Amino acid sequence: MDSADNKSKNEPLAKQNDYLWDRSGDPDPEVRELELLLGQFRYDRPTPALPQIAEGRRGSFFSHLRPFPALAAATAIVAIAGGIFFLIYGRNAPPMAGQGWEVSRLAGVPRIGHKAMRTDRLGHLGVGQMLETDQHSRASLEDSEVGQIEVDAGTRLRLLAMRNGLKQIALDRGTIHAHIWAPPGEFVVDTPSAVTVDLGCAYTLTVDDSGVGILRTSLGWVGFKLNRRESFIPSGAACATRPKFGPGTPYFADATPEFRAALARFDFEDATSQQRAEDIAAVLAESRKRDALTVWHLLSRVEQEQRVRVYERLQQLAPAPAGVTQEGIRRLDQRMLDLWWNALGFDDISIWRRWEHSWSEPTSQTPSAAAKALSATAISPAREVTTAGCVQVLPGLLLTLQLSLASLAL
Repeated sequence: MDSADNKSKNEPLAKQNDYLWDRSGDPDPEVRELELLLGQFRYDRPTPALPQIAEGRRGSFFSHLRPFPALAAATAIVAIAGGIFFLIYGRNAPPMAGQGWEVSRLAGVPRIGHKAMRTDRLGHLGVGQMLETDQHSRASLEDSEVGQIEVDAGTRLRLLAMRNGLKQIALDRGTIHAHIWAPPGEFVVDTPSAVTVDLGCAYTLTVDDSGVGILRTSLGWVGFKLNRRESFIPSGAACATRPKFGPGTPYFADATPEFRAALARFDFEDATSQQRAEDIAAVLAESRKRDALTVWHLLSRVEQEQRVRVYERLQQLAPAPAGVTQEGIRRLDQRMLDLWWNALGFDDISIWRRWEHSWSEPTSQTPSAAAKALSATAISPAREVTTAGCVQVLPGLLLTLQLSLASLAL
């Protein structure tokens, strides 16, 4: 009697479940809703010819799920979701847990995130983490393949990237002393007003709470960049930077006070052409042979009517090499500018150009956005999977679902 009752109770369910196999019977509302959602991705090509299955091997994993159609559908949907998850995240895997800098406590109690370093035990700064020192603490970062960074008191920095071809930090405020032996262009520091690119060097970089910064190079040379404004700072030179302006014009630390004061006004204060002309005149009058570094940078920063004047003074300090003409410099011919830079004896500018050409910075980018663009495009290929890309693979995944469900009928 009980068996007969159970059979009677199960008949409506079986009748509903027939819709999954041959679309007969009344559809379950949830199944119908899922069918409408997935209908736009319907695979409408001819069904591929499948090899004949031997009689003794007709059973499959899905055939064992035939008595449980809801479980079979759920299993297939989970398989599709797993495939999409892999496509989205599998190619853009986060950095390995071990990637980062070793952190040593030099004084006081530095903090990595919320964790205080109260002992001499080494800490680890991972991607996305922040290192902060108060007014009484200092720390040191080290990586055997990159270099060493001493972190002064009152500093906050973040590790943005640590992978082959790009080691990138953000200096929000404070002072770091970087000694880098990684290949040129691999170590990058993002500041509130410019992106600093190591070109094989040692340097000190300071940023105050307002975002004003200054970089001093003690070995090799450094590139400073914001949008199309770029500065090259060789050993013994310095360069200031300001929010909304970007890097100023590099100068040697032993330049006269009058030279440095006029240059600072020209870079960050002058509001009229007359003011700029007067300060350029003061810089040129105070310039020495060694100050060809500054005068070369001014070629691309002065207004056109002042460019010939700057050209003539640079000719006196460091005569132009063959292939460089006044007319070419007047129209800022990049090849001629680069030839003249190389003749100054600081370093080969092609090292910088090689990295610059792989950057794609719109002129309206902020320094932070510029550093993100560098992170995404300068060193490694983009690894993002777009929504459109996921949609393109859905028909194939849905075909797998159809074949899986069809196997239940075997």
